[in-house]
Amino acid sequence: MFKKIVEICSVLLFLHVTLLGNDTALQVLFENYNVKGTMLIESLDGKERYVYNEARAKTPLLPASTFKIPNTLIALQEGVVDAQSIIVWDGVERSIKAWNQDQTLSSAFKSSCVWCYQKFARGIGLETYDAYLEKLHYGNAKTGEDVERFWLDGALRISAYEQIAFLKKLYQDELPFAQTHLDTLKAIMVDEQTATYTLRAKTGWAVPKEAEHHGWYVGYVETSGDIWLFALNLATRDAKDLPLRIQIAKDALKAKGVLPTN
Repeated sequence: MFKKIVEICSVLLFLHVTLLGNDTALQVLFENYNVKGTMLIESLDGKERYVYNEARAKTPLLPASTFKIPNTLIALQEGVVDAQSIIVWDGVERSIKAWNQDQTLSSAFKSSCVWCYQKFARGIGLETYDAYLEKLHYGNAKTGEDVERFWLDGALRISAYEQIAFLKKLYQDELPFAQTHLDTLKAIMVDEQTATYTLRAKTGWAVPKEAEHHGWYVGYVETSGDIWLFALNLATRDAKDLPLRIQIAKDALKAKGVLPTN
């Protein structure tokens, strides 16, 4: 009898792990949008987790502009920018219209202004970045040789699981930065706010020359009942797929009851 109970429990545990490894509702979303990718949603205490495509969620990938989350903290801590700074446009016309003007830290973050953060990077330097990345345990903590591009198409890699681990430390103020800098970052990360929840997040798009292009949308949702962290990564065929980063992520959060459906 005891052996039979153990066998049944083993089967149930297997089914539970299997379902967690490939959540059906999340799978349907990716199939409906006809894209490859992964979505990971986890409660702050780690007791609840939903994931689609476990293998991809564990795969280290270029962080692209999601690196602006730790990069903002590093830039603030190193004094190359502050919350009130005006980042003067260098006059170079770029393909994204919003970049062709002076920026604040908030506008640079929200528009993913690459030249702004490359300017910060030159003021910070590779040696300083190496020290911070090791201290933060951020992804593989590798920068390589190009201080302006290591997060775009260089050596830095991070998985969806590692994104979640970093975001947990951010939410809990467990990162080694001044509290005022943590508060500044959290303020500019607000992507959506209502009477019932606040969503803080950052997009990213990696377009390496000889590898799959992919998009990110990572962040966390604060509700009255809990804190939910999420990381979406999807393979992008071209720029037309970029809106799917936020669309699929929000649909997934609604499907799991994190965001309201109306």
